[in-house]
Amino acid sequence: MSPLTITARDAATGPVLEILGDLDYETAPELRASLDGLTVAAGQLLVLDLAGLGFCDSSGISALISARNLAVERGGSIALAAVPANTLRILSIVGLDQVFTILPDAATATDPDLMTG
Repeated sequence: MSPLTITARDAATGPVLEILGDLDYETAPELRASLDGLTVAAGQLLVLDLAGLGFCDSSGISALISARNLAVERGGSIALAAVPANTLRILSIVGLDQVFTILPDAATATDPDLMTG
């Protein structure tokens, strides 16, 4: 098991959370806690950069859905960037690839020209 590290930063499009390690039953509350203190304004894009995600179970998927709900409630949107293949497969199986915007990397997700085009 790999410990979870969440790093927040601001981009031109809105907040970015870099998620490193395992997102599971034990660590999903850490993501939810990070979301509690996050400001997502109307029209902003919340990006979850999953390039360093090692493992994601159903609790982790639930935390990702909580992040989406937070962004939508505040008038924003969400994108998942650099989703690992195993997590993308799970999202596809349960149909969440149709709910989340999935982008190849955080640079693409935070490029205001690409997101408004």
